[in-house]
Amino acid sequence: MDAQTDPLTDKEIEDRLAELPGWSVTDGRLTRTYTFDQHLPAAAMVVHVAQIQEELNHHSELTLGYNTLTVAVNTHSAGNAVTALDFTLAHRVEEIATGHGAR
Repeated sequence: MDAQTDPLTDKEIEDRLAELPGWSVTDGRLTRTYTFDQHLPAAAMVVHVAQIQEELNHHSELTLGYNTLTVAVNTHSAGNAVTALDFTLAHRVEEIATGHGAR
């Protein structure tokens, strides 16, 4: 493992969550649900998130609803722990969310 994939302590997770409003750790995964006015913007964001995941070679679980998208991620190679890499992905997702009309 390396600094990006070492499991974070509870304190490190708490500190990093303070920088990501709307995100939480649920069932051992860094998670956020976005809402949209309609289905198509939510579906478009799935594709954009998939591109980011390919760039990072780190993939989350994406759950698409009618006007929702839930992102849930942890690091399998770290024993399914939350790591800095998960937060990197979350920050990248946050950067594109507003452009898709997510809230």
